[in-house]
Amino acid sequence: MTQNLSAYYIFYTVARTHNISAASKALYISQPAVSKAVQRLEENMNVTLLKRSSRGVTLTHEGSILYERLQEAFHAIELGEEQLRFEANQDVSHLTIGVSTTLCKYLLLPYLKEFVLQNPHIRISIACQPTYQTLQALEEGNIDIGLVGEPDASFTHTFSKVQAINDTFVATQSYLDNLKIRTGVDYHSPANTRLLFKEATLMLMDSNNLSRKYADQYILTNELQAGNIIEVSTMDLLIEFASVGLGIACVIRNFVEKEIKNGTLIEIPVPIVISKRNIGFVYRDKTFSNPAVQTFLDYYQQTRN
Repeated sequence: MTQNLSAYYIFYTVARTHNISAASKALYISQPAVSKAVQRLEENMNVTLLKRSSRGVTLTHEGSILYERLQEAFHAIELGEEQLRFEANQDVSHLTIGVSTTLCKYLLLPYLKEFVLQNPHIRISIACQPTYQTLQALEEGNIDIGLVGEPDASFTHTFSKVQAINDTFVATQSYLDNLKIRTGVDYHSPANTRLLFKEATLMLMDSNNLSRKYADQYILTNELQAGNIIEVSTMDLLIEFASVGLGIACVIRNFVEKEIKNGTLIEIPVPIVISKRNIGFVYRDKTFSNPAVQTFLDYYQQTRN
């Protein structure tokens, strides 16, 4: 196909103008060169594409098929060129954000909705991935900014806090009632927490998730031994599993406040309150090679104040 590209365009122009002379003028090449290019294309494809007469040219059946496909192809190229010109004129920027599925749904999307309306010429790409992958992508320059849980002290780039979140343990009333009938353990008393966890099914995020690491540390520090553990890949699934009564789930309280308020989920009293942790944006430095990052952060600060 590569050797025929110029011949395709010559044939396309002849078919569009219905005249070799008109095509010659449009292409700024001689009439013999036009005729030779079409003839070479016909020989390569072993078909007749044009019927020639003193009044011009008409397409054969095969010529009509090829012309329709070329019309689509060259129209697509023209649209691509127009898009590039538009973006150049409008100074369109591209912003790539790394974020976990949970934080994307509950924190990023509500914020992005208004940002996109006010900044229609910034193209947004979302890379949904675990926090450790977002931090790695930021280090490698594959994303512009990330929304993550606050990294540890070894993190060398900028972290800008968005909000504090609480982890908590929740279950349905029916699960806790059945557990009490089966074991005699009353979940109301924080003093019974260790025994409760030993008898219950505990549901946690998978081991690569940052929320899981906080949960593991809390469980280890407070010597909570679970009788059975179910690992779940997303916070939404974890909340859903808890809501249908499969066990006790460690979830982010900010994302189940409605369920706790309406009684769908019951919060388990614990002897020591789980420490809050921060969620925020991470980026490489304050001198941005991509101006869309600064626009994004400025907008966040304006809406926050």
